[in-house]
Amino acid sequence: MLRIITQRAEARSELRRICDRTHDDQVLHKEATVREVLQAVQRQGDRAILHYTSEFDRHDLKADELQVSGSELDAAYQQVSKELLDAIRLACRQIETFHRQRIPKSWVHFGDDEIVLGKRYLPVDRAGIYVPGGQASYPSTVLMNAIPAKVAKVPRIVMVTPPGSEKGINPAVLVAAQEAGIEEIYRVGGAQAIAALAYGTETIPKVDMITGPGNIYVTLAKKLVFGTVGIDSLAGPSEVLIIADKTANPVFVAADMLAQAEHDQMASAILLTDDSVLARKVVDEVERQLSDHPRRLLTEKAIAHYGLVVVVESLEIAAELSNEFAPEHLELEVADPWALLEHIRHAGAIFLGCSTPEAVGDYLAGPNHTLPTSGAARYASPLGVETFMKHSSLIQYSPTALQKVAGAIDLLATAEGLPSHADSVRLRVRGSQELP
Repeated sequence: MLRIITQRAEARSELRRICDRTHDDQVLHKEATVREVLQAVQRQGDRAILHYTSEFDRHDLKADELQVSGSELDAAYQQVSKELLDAIRLACRQIETFHRQRIPKSWVHFGDDEIVLGKRYLPVDRAGIYVPGGQASYPSTVLMNAIPAKVAKVPRIVMVTPPGSEKGINPAVLVAAQEAGIEEIYRVGGAQAIAALAYGTETIPKVDMITGPGNIYVTLAKKLVFGTVGIDSLAGPSEVLIIADKTANPVFVAADMLAQAEHDQMASAILLTDDSVLARKVVDEVERQLSDHPRRLLTEKAIAHYGLVVVVESLEIAAELSNEFAPEHLELEVADPWALLEHIRHAGAIFLGCSTPEAVGDYLAGPNHTLPTSGAARYASPLGVETFMKHSSLIQYSPTALQKVAGAIDLLATAEGLPSHADSVRLRVRGSQELP
């Protein structure tokens, strides 16, 4: 049953509990398992990949079956409807159009005394995209990860995803990958897939950046290989926080909460409202929509454990609580969402107005749906083109410019006890003064 809370202190306590829901006693045990997988893959390569795929995914593969074949890629187009293909292509266009606006630009500034400063942006050489799979299908995750990498002009992009029924990959996922320009795909999932991307095997290449969400084992693996490779984020269970006033439609609000809760039993759906009548209507509507929900058991568990309705004194207080929670998805279903936006500081993606459900952003609005979770929106941002790029600083000083700052550098280097730093400047300045 969805709970209604009216006390601010209790609401804060519950929001903290929900935000910290992945910090359970089993994490250390799971991390030990992940470490074992990473070490085995690093030492044994494909042999370890095949062993863990058999143990965890119950699929006995041979090394030459790891990569999805060209014939499988071609066949996938025959297994999706024209309507779905059209939807995938529309999403591709929308996502690419948005991300093309965010390409970091190299720049150079020519200052006085022939001082040149700048930044040079380049893509990583190789990117690895993890797409959850098995019994599920997430073509949208393919697009949201692959398209920014292609826009960034990463030279080599590979995708890994767990095998499903009869070792196959969902055809919609394969079609989405090809539409996004990815054809190097491997049927491997879990911590072993992250290990393969981080260290490389005989079949799967080592990459420089790993992106994409997964279960707790995938997340722990990404955490442990960070430093050997770059990662996008440590994704936790999905979450939505809705701020609504009396103008909101309780049917829409309930549907949006269930849209989040149906992801998995640890997903959270939270409503903050200044209208107690709306709060009760939403609770009743959630129960009604759950009655014949195709994923009722899972969704009910999420709502029971991590669903919450809080009645607050004002929308400003709702914004304050939202900022403390820093939600992955924030919906502003209020009469004037742009005015309330001024009070929002932390959120992965913000959906403004009653006609903008989170599902629009999940699939084809354009902005990325790979977002910071578990309060990480306080310091982190959505996945984007810049995730797949790095920059180098550019610095050039003329002899005249170096001479002007030599004294200051000498003082700073001496203060830090680094005489050769000072000498590296002093010798150049002395040499330039002795030139004819």
